[in-house]
Amino acid sequence: MPVIQIDAGPMSKEKKAELIKNLTDAASSTLNIPAQAFIVIIRENSLDNVGSGGKPLSETINK
Repeated sequence: MPVIQIDAGPMSKEKKAELIKNLTDAASSTLNIPAQAFIVIIRENSLDNVGSGGKPLSETINK
C-alpha cells in the first residue's frame, strides 16, 4: 500500500480534502495503481516550527 506524506502549514478541512484527492489522483495516474491503494498523511506544522534561511517561517512570511 503506497503512502504519500506531506508536511505543510495549517489548512482548512476543505483544503486537506482537496490536497488528498489531488495527490492521490496524480500518484494513481503516474504509477498506474488504483487510487484506493493510497494512504495520504498530512502533517501540519506551525510556522514557528519550520525555518528557512536561518529564521522561522513565521518571521519571514508574515512580513
